[in-house]
Amino acid sequence: MTAPLEVADPDIDVNLGVDADMPWVVLVWNDPINLMSYVTFVFQKLFGYSKEKATELMLDVHHKGRAVVSSGTREKAEADVARLHEHGLWATMQKDGSDSGGEAGSS
Repeated sequence: MTAPLEVADPDIDVNLGVDADMPWVVLVWNDPINLMSYVTFVFQKLFGYSKEKATELMLDVHHKGRAVVSSGTREKAEADVARLHEHGLWATMQKDGSDSGGEAGSS
């Protein structure tokens, strides 16, 4: 009978592709329901954007179909999406670095 063979612990990345530091972005999508003035108001109220910045983002949503309205940790992005949904806007989140269709705003 042979003795058990000692094997060195391999370097295993337990995160397997999950980068905790990778920021997430929140996208707001165009919809046929909400008025442009209401979308601008929501951006100002939720993210503290100036009227000019909120209008710029609203116009991106209207003309390009979507805009990045915030970025941050996954938890922050989830909370922002939930708040946008509460205000009747269509919002999603994705990892930054993907084709997000806009610049991430800082809030």
